[in-house]
Amino acid sequence: MVFNIEKREQKIFAVIQAAAEDLEYPAYVVGGYVRDRLLARPSKDMDIVCVGSGIALAQAVAKRLRPRPRVTTYKRFGTAMLKHEGIEVEFVGARKESYRSDSRKPIVEEGSLADDQNRRDFTINALAVSLNENNYGAIIDPFDGLEHLEQKKIITPLEPGKTFSDDPLRMMRAIRFAAQLGFYIEEVTLEAISKFRNRIKIISQERIATELNKILLSPKPSVGFKLLFDTGLLELILPELAAMHGVEVKNGVGHKDNFYHTLQVVDQLAPKSNNLWLRWSALLHDIAKPVTKRFDKEQGWTFHGHEAVGAAMVPRIFRRLRLPMDQKMKFVQKMVQLHQRPIALTKEDITDSAVRRILFEAGDDIDQLMLLCEADITSKNEKRVKRYLRNYDHLRERLQEVEEKDHLRNWQPPITGELIMETFAIPPSREVGVIKNAIREAILDGDIPNEYDAAFAFMVSKAEEMGISMPADKKE
Repeated sequence: MVFNIEKREQKIFAVIQAAAEDLEYPAYVVGGYVRDRLLARPSKDMDIVCVGSGIALAQAVAKRLRPRPRVTTYKRFGTAMLKHEGIEVEFVGARKESYRSDSRKPIVEEGSLADDQNRRDFTINALAVSLNENNYGAIIDPFDGLEHLEQKKIITPLEPGKTFSDDPLRMMRAIRFAAQLGFYIEEVTLEAISKFRNRIKIISQERIATELNKILLSPKPSVGFKLLFDTGLLELILPELAAMHGVEVKNGVGHKDNFYHTLQVVDQLAPKSNNLWLRWSALLHDIAKPVTKRFDKEQGWTFHGHEAVGAAMVPRIFRRLRLPMDQKMKFVQKMVQLHQRPIALTKEDITDSAVRRILFEAGDDIDQLMLLCEADITSKNEKRVKRYLRNYDHLRERLQEVEEKDHLRNWQPPITGELIMETFAIPPSREVGVIKNAIREAILDGDIPNEYDAAFAFMVSKAEEMGISMPADKKE
């Protein structure tokens, strides 16, 4: 393996070396940056460890850079960070750590480079490269991390039980690296994750969600979620997904394993979209199947209404994981709610009315919804898959035709509730809602064009039908 660095990185290393020599601090670049460079992966983050004050080194480096960057310091942790030419550089003094059983927050003491490498989570992240004049560029590898990179092996530098008990988030990080890098977790290390899985309960939901997001954004997310399931972590952090595992058989009739189906959907979506929230939609699209599962002697297994129940579950899951409760959550909720609709449209002659409704409900997210639905085809029958995809191509054409004609994406009916109240001199009431909904339905059904005059005339007619008359002064 070759440690390749870019010119801008060589420049900042030279500055760090000069500043460290002035301070008489041995300095090293460590961790993920070294790993990624050896794997020829891009890296925008750089961790510098010095035997001395990380804050003092950061300030000394900043003085030598042009333009001079702002240094952000975290005195409580003894760290500092600056950004230069698109690279985020974090500085910390070498340290050793010890932990209490009820917390992942370490007791920190000053230490040597060896102490700092001992506290790293995995051997591939314990590699260090010297920035010192006497051995500049030398790779310091006390735990055979280079060999493990070649072997694509994830293993802890110390006994894995201690590593995971000290900081249980490392269990999820091991699984995340396996998914991101295509590595495997060494057997004893993997067994320790299962053994110490309950320690994950002391980790904040925000930290857990961050790792879940990174697993979802990996090239093949199923790798991570299978490991989470096999180690027992998934049942603790996302029990709704773990509950989807397994096949129940009644009267000789079974259903597909919805857990593995879901992972296949996420994997099929991954090459087509790196939209995190669309991937969350794929992960949760069938989340309500366990609670809606019923067996009917005539139909077999059914999951009626799982899309509506699933949409109702999304906010609870997001709230628990401290995921954003804004438009991102609403997007996922909408995708879960609508994911069955395009499939239904491919099984029948597609009317303009049905196309208008899906355009109206999906709005600008219609293209994302179609990507999700295409990924949801997991049949092993190639002819069936090709037929479904042809049907979706036809549906896309129909969506485009109707959209060009009716302009219904993010459409709002031309008659508002306020206009209804003003026209008929009535207060906010059920009748206002009935008239407004009737106008919307008439336009979506194609009974009247999507135009103000036609909608106004329909409003007057509908109101008269309900016994509501326009005041005399409004008729003039």
